[in-house]
Amino acid sequence: MADKDTISMHLVREALAQALPAPEHADCLAGVGIDEGCERVPAAAYGALWRAVALRTGDEFFGMAQGPLRTGSLAFMLKAAMAQPRVQPGLEQACEFAGLMLAGLRPQLAVHGSLATVTLEQAEATPARPFACFTLWMILHGVLCWLAGQRVPILAVSLRAPAPGYLDDYRRFFGEQLAFGQASNRLVFPAQCLQLPVRRDHAQWAAFMAQAPGNLLVKYRDPSSLARQVRSQLAALAPADWPEAAQLAASLGMSPATLRRRLAEQGERFQALKDSVRQELALAWLARDGLSIEAVAERLGFADGRSFYRAFLKWYGCNPGHYRQLMQGTGQSAQPA
Repeated sequence: MADKDTISMHLVREALAQALPAPEHADCLAGVGIDEGCERVPAAAYGALWRAVALRTGDEFFGMAQGPLRTGSLAFMLKAAMAQPRVQPGLEQACEFAGLMLAGLRPQLAVHGSLATVTLEQAEATPARPFACFTLWMILHGVLCWLAGQRVPILAVSLRAPAPGYLDDYRRFFGEQLAFGQASNRLVFPAQCLQLPVRRDHAQWAAFMAQAPGNLLVKYRDPSSLARQVRSQLAALAPADWPEAAQLAASLGMSPATLRRRLAEQGERFQALKDSVRQELALAWLARDGLSIEAVAERLGFADGRSFYRAFLKWYGCNPGHYRQLMQGTGQSAQPA
């Protein structure tokens, strides 16, 4: 598929599972040009499916809540949020509106020093479907990034439900730090963006909504891409054993120049991929019991704990001890593939 921004058919089927009766699935997919037999579909086609289901059912949340998120709700949510002076009250407005509309699944924004969380409180004892939680977080994270005017990193996600059978696309969008069987449904991100002023106008709102909800599905990458292969090789090794670009290129059967060129075509650089994997390993190891911050720093190749502290603060806007304190808990973790 030429378009590298794609969605797995696993998620397409998840979207239709509660939204429409099974006999209507084929007709709905055909209506937006999705072949039932394919493995992945363009993100734009998934966005078109989202719109088509909303028009057919009057619900922009795929029938996954006690009450529908009626057609037009996402547009109204964004318009109300952008009227606030800063990002924090804007996101609080979006959370409050979603909680009113989606009976039984109420998002709550909380700030814990340099970290912030959006927790999804449930009215029922049975954990919500992971797909429902991820979809609501996708909407709210999209609102957050748009209000802030920048990409806000997701540091960790925990869910009450057990891990679903398919996790690949969830990892690409929400990162590798996914934990299941937890005490609450919680998404963690740096709090520093919440104090930014909101500078959005009606024309920008209209332009955003013209592409919604497909533009919420940012940067899903083809799992067979070279960047993905490089990341997988690095993640399988300790940072001290990471190969240089020439060694890695040789293991992939190409020259260093070809490696650089092909990564550049995907908007990536080898050093940036190494930095990204190192940051993800830092999050994973800090979330574990039994590893001191100094031990994590040593594993990552830092000279000492202070160097790691400064780097982590630069990466995520919070110190590693604060992140570890917030992430302490019990439950089943989803290990990277």
